[in-house]
Amino acid sequence: MSPAAHASTIRIDDDQDHLTALDYKRIATLIGDEVGIKLPPAKRLMVEGRLRKHIRALGLASFDAYCTYLFKQDGLVAERSFLIDAVTTNKTDFFREPEHFQCLEQRMVPALLEQRRGERQPVLKIWSAASSTGAEAFTLAMVLADLAAQRGDFRYAILGTDISTAVLAQGQRAVYPAEMITPVPPAKQARYLMFARKAGTRSEVRIVPELRRLVRFARLNLMDKSYPFDTDVDVIFLRNVLIYFDKSDQEAVIARLIKHLRPGGYLVLGHSESMIGTAITMRQVAPAVFQKP
Repeated sequence: MSPAAHASTIRIDDDQDHLTALDYKRIATLIGDEVGIKLPPAKRLMVEGRLRKHIRALGLASFDAYCTYLFKQDGLVAERSFLIDAVTTNKTDFFREPEHFQCLEQRMVPALLEQRRGERQPVLKIWSAASSTGAEAFTLAMVLADLAAQRGDFRYAILGTDISTAVLAQGQRAVYPAEMITPVPPAKQARYLMFARKAGTRSEVRIVPELRRLVRFARLNLMDKSYPFDTDVDVIFLRNVLIYFDKSDQEAVIARLIKHLRPGGYLVLGHSESMIGTAITMRQVAPAVFQKP
């Protein structure tokens, strides 16, 4: 039976309709247990705003009807993925915190290739572990593509992972509103972006096929006890995500990721997470950049 079949036919105005404290706590607990993201009471209005349109689309009259569907009528089976997508913060930009990409180009890649100087055309494996819509992954691809063209002595592959299926789908399409690419240097825009504008729509860009072929996306819950990916990764970017986790979950996620780094590999956190890095048993080589022994 559809959720609408259980709903009251009386529609409650949005300004009168809110999650009860108990229902919000149940949703917050579910999200915390599932993906590690903490939703304090101050986030209630944000969560309501992200759920309202969906609740109406289901034909439900109120938050109360929606929570009855979720918690008393087995609606969680159908709604779990949507709830995760809805409350996950997916702030991302191209060339966000640009110092890290400069460090990648000027320090990390040269050091990694020096370690593997006996190999012919080694493949550097880079992992964007909270990739959102893919802006970080494709920024990495642009930087590495330029560097590989200059040096001619390595290849690369990039993995982007996220808990949200919606943002992963956008990363796979590699299509972005044109206003997002303002931080991309003009030379890289010319080389790596395709511009298109259909009549009556906003301007969009798409990443060129040469880069799309070298970036793959996969769903990953960082709260999982193990990750089904390679254990010889050269660089892992995990930026501006751990701030939403509690301390024990932060440490557990970092410990799991370190297992996937090759000796001499690097873990890059967000600048706002630099204090989290004080618990990492790796050498800090730059702000929020750590190297595995």
